[in-house]
Amino acid sequence: MTDAHCHLVRGESRHLICEPRTGEVGADDIVFYGTHPWYLDGYNEAALRARLEANPSAGVGEIGLDRLKDRNISPRMREIFESQLKLAAEFQRPVVLHGAKCWGEVVHAVQRIIKQTINQTNQTISRPPACLFHGFSRSGGLLPDIVALNGFISVGPAVLNDHAVNYRKLVQEIPLERLLVESDATAETTAEIPSVKDIAAKLAELRGFSLSALEEILEKNLENFLGRSH
Repeated sequence: MTDAHCHLVRGESRHLICEPRTGEVGADDIVFYGTHPWYLDGYNEAALRARLEANPSAGVGEIGLDRLKDRNISPRMREIFESQLKLAAEFQRPVVLHGAKCWGEVVHAVQRIIKQTINQTNQTISRPPACLFHGFSRSGGLLPDIVALNGFISVGPAVLNDHAVNYRKLVQEIPLERLLVESDATAETTAEIPSVKDIAAKLAELRGFSLSALEEILEKNLENFLGRSH
């Protein structure tokens, strides 16, 4: 099974590994290059462009906006987020998005920047590059906008929490073809984070599927997110 968002390899069959990352990358894993909103120092647009040019299979991520550490979103955070979104649109690469406590603003930024970039580069495409809304926990009100953006939502370890009633309700509202599963594991948290198979098992229970049937759906969704479906 594929871990749709993590920061290190943990033994799943495949991992979508975002920066900041640690450890080795497996042969079947997909790397996402980008600057997380907590680590803005040293961002270099030219360097990211070069990495994407040199790695045709790479995505962009984890990028976004954040209000966990500061209520105010700085102009610099917005500038770096938009710079990376423009590169994702230009190179047509899948994106992993972060939007802690500000998902509405992330959705609006993606709507605006992707459209602008496609217009400016005269690209003729039927859909914008796929976006993974990692850790999404807002109400279902944004789901139609996310779907319109070719967006996917990854269900994480919180679904295993019996007290996370609202989150479990949300994951039952996500369109089936837009679901993925993630651990969000880092070197610091890996010991306490469950496997994505455990997460998928609970998701299957909530959605009324066998685990094997849901695994097939998740892998198909993953290929669609990566732009590999035919």
